[in-house]
Amino acid sequence: MNFILRLSLLLLILTVGQKSFAQSDSTAHFEVAGNCGMCKNRIEKAANIKGVESALWDIQTGELTVKYNSQQTKLNQIQLAIATAGHDTPLHKAPDEVYKTLHECCLYNRLGVEERGQSHASSHGNPQHGQQTKSQKNDNDHDHDHEITGVVVKENTKGDLSPIIGVNVKWLEKNDVNTVTNENGVFKIQHEEGLKNLIFSFAGMEPDTVEVKDLHEVLVIHAQDNVLSEVVVSRQRKSAYIKSMEPNRVEVLTTRELFKAACCDLSESFETNVSVDVVSNDAVTGSKQIQMLGLSGIYTQLTVENLPGPRGFATPLGLNSIAGTWIESIEISKGIGSVVNGFENMAGQINVELKKPHTSERTFFNAYANNMGRTDVNLNLSHKINEDWSVGLLLHDNFMYNKNMNFSNNGFRDAPVGNLFSGVNRWHYENGKGVIAQFGVKFLKDDRTGGEIDFNKATDKLTTNRYGLGFDNQRIEGFAKIGYVFPQNRLRSIGLQLSASNYKQDSYFGLNTYLSEQNSGYANLIYQDVVGTVNHKYKVGTSLTYDDYAEDVNSYNFDRKEIVSGVFAEYTFSPSEKFDAVLGIRQDYNNIYGWFTTPRAVLRYSPVSGTTIRLSSGRGQRTANIFAENVSILASSRTINYAALDNGELAYNLKPEVSWNTGLTFDQDFQLFGRESGISVELFHNNFQNQVIVDYEDPRAVSFYNLDGKSFSNSLQAEFRFMPAQHFEARLAYRLLDVQTDYEAGRLQKPLTAKHRGFMNLAYNTHSGWSFDYTLNVVGQKRLPSTAANPQEYQLSTFSEAYLTMNAQISKTLGKAKNFDVYVGGENLSNYYQKNPVLAFEEPFGNYFDTNLLWGPLTGRMFYAGIRYHIK
Repeated sequence: MNFILRLSLLLLILTVGQKSFAQSDSTAHFEVAGNCGMCKNRIEKAANIKGVESALWDIQTGELTVKYNSQQTKLNQIQLAIATAGHDTPLHKAPDEVYKTLHECCLYNRLGVEERGQSHASSHGNPQHGQQTKSQKNDNDHDHDHEITGVVVKENTKGDLSPIIGVNVKWLEKNDVNTVTNENGVFKIQHEEGLKNLIFSFAGMEPDTVEVKDLHEVLVIHAQDNVLSEVVVSRQRKSAYIKSMEPNRVEVLTTRELFKAACCDLSESFETNVSVDVVSNDAVTGSKQIQMLGLSGIYTQLTVENLPGPRGFATPLGLNSIAGTWIESIEISKGIGSVVNGFENMAGQINVELKKPHTSERTFFNAYANNMGRTDVNLNLSHKINEDWSVGLLLHDNFMYNKNMNFSNNGFRDAPVGNLFSGVNRWHYENGKGVIAQFGVKFLKDDRTGGEIDFNKATDKLTTNRYGLGFDNQRIEGFAKIGYVFPQNRLRSIGLQLSASNYKQDSYFGLNTYLSEQNSGYANLIYQDVVGTVNHKYKVGTSLTYDDYAEDVNSYNFDRKEIVSGVFAEYTFSPSEKFDAVLGIRQDYNNIYGWFTTPRAVLRYSPVSGTTIRLSSGRGQRTANIFAENVSILASSRTINYAALDNGELAYNLKPEVSWNTGLTFDQDFQLFGRESGISVELFHNNFQNQVIVDYEDPRAVSFYNLDGKSFSNSLQAEFRFMPAQHFEARLAYRLLDVQTDYEAGRLQKPLTAKHRGFMNLAYNTHSGWSFDYTLNVVGQKRLPSTAANPQEYQLSTFSEAYLTMNAQISKTLGKAKNFDVYVGGENLSNYYQKNPVLAFEEPFGNYFDTNLLWGPLTGRMFYAGIRYHIK
């Protein structure tokens, strides 16, 4: 019933929106002569005279669609403006002297009086975009020996397209047939029967392979985001790749990568990735956290489309609130990040890009179920109201109803049961004249109950009858992003990011209670431009973060308001495609801790094509929310000295956490077995100037105190990517972590963190729609917190066992439109799980009961199945 109401609400919104944004301007369609993407840019720019609302030229048909106010301009004036820029129209012919100055690739066949409205041949002897009839295209589009023409371009300082000279072009199937682009960015390469894929490579840019589907079209290759990508014929990017031209090393996981696993929510989106670990916080609450560079997820900045993600009190269960099917891509950046995004980044940043209403499928449906009693249902809807407005709705419902799941046979549920519902309603506006806006609302409701299998919330809550725990969480957020790109210079823009949220948590753990509420606001104003040329870019701006925290832990109250305002500036020096230097600095004022400065620097150097070296260093600062970020401690019998934390004006009577992070990365791409391959080596060092220590070394207590001494993490990771056969991708990786902290008991390795990890992912796809994915993880020993002070029966060894896990999935795409997928898979196929996840489980209200010593998988072998369906 709730689903029907939600769907009805969406239909009502769309109906009202359709009426509200109906346009009454005149619309005209007419032919404009042109060839390529540079022509498209020139035609649309010329058509946007006063009174024109939008102009869109279709490369494939050669037709211009223009919306205009007939009271302010006439169709004749629009066509005259286009012809003056160098392109023939049905009413006006471009001046000969202007036509002759066009780029080599843009020299279309002129429209004479006798030719208007007819098909035209290319000046190079090839049919042009939009200049063929359908019958001609079918006759000419066949596989035979002839010469293919194309052009490679990039955006210049004014946003116009300019040629790239010296790009290497060769056939994948025949390496000895190759060429380079000339002074106009144009290339000509001989085609032979059976050749289908062209490889484009250029120093400092990510190479790409383009499948040539129409052998007679002028190929237009754009350097977009410093990736050589073709915009006329279809192409396919790798499921996971590294942005080679970004100053920071950014690893991108696409939707195809996420679909290699069930990926029901964000916490399960990193199963095929070695950079990020997702681990359970304890053995009973079901909460999870990410780990990067060996550090807890609280040191990694989590953003959603560069707006703050779940943070503060929402951190422990925040990963469960973002559905996997909502995600368009995930960007992982290790080490220090940009000052534009704030000061809290200490170990890295994970930015989640959600599906956009103007680019995503009209309908996407996913249903998932596993043998442990979990089901997930997802529905994504989007609708393009008109040329300017689009609206989308993302829905996620998760049910966990098997309260008897208990692999270790200790009488405790391995995961809480209940329901989680979340949704996003978002709008997108773009008027084609530089104004872009996005806004919407997000909602989350999470109600779960855990503890002993026989626990009854109605009779046993907060009693010693049976041990139980429960969460009743609710989060609502409003967000907006408003930007303006100056038409005269597309590299100059101004943007405003806004968000406001309310988060409430009502929870209990045995006899302990935890109540919290957080009201937060965020604003970030960014202006960017170039100085003289594109070699010198800069961003400046100001930001404000507001957090009102109300927190009750048993009978102790920890309320505070924290307001941080600041300004920032970032300068990027790019003298060539091979080198970037980014220098940034922030100056912020925290109403509790005062002024602080955040400097950061990043260098990127690409000495030769395929080789990229990066160096980064900078400072990060954050305020710890010790109970929300370690809420699982309340599920155990460990004692906490609350009085020591509620004494002073500082948050929990503790100083802010401050660290410096320095990283060095090396990426090398090369050909192996005639296919793209690569290796990556990363080394990061994080050094804390101050850290809030969470000390579990006393088995009957947990302590929080400021660092007195040293705390650091060293991370070394090596990865090898190659394709042993066509359509077969393989990734092998090894990671070494050295994380040490000075506790009151002395310097120790960070507990419950593996020093060694091995990883392998294999993916094979067939033309018939089958996909096979396999992931192997080998996890080394972990140091366990000391239990020496416990009685003999409740003492554990110093280190855990090493173990391995295996995940696999098979999926099949069905239907003529290839829009229906069926997938089945299994997780932890080795069936390895920790046999004693809860210490002293037989006495949950005794002195030695502890759920925080989880070092391995909590559950054994699991199988699942699901379906996906979409309408484009």
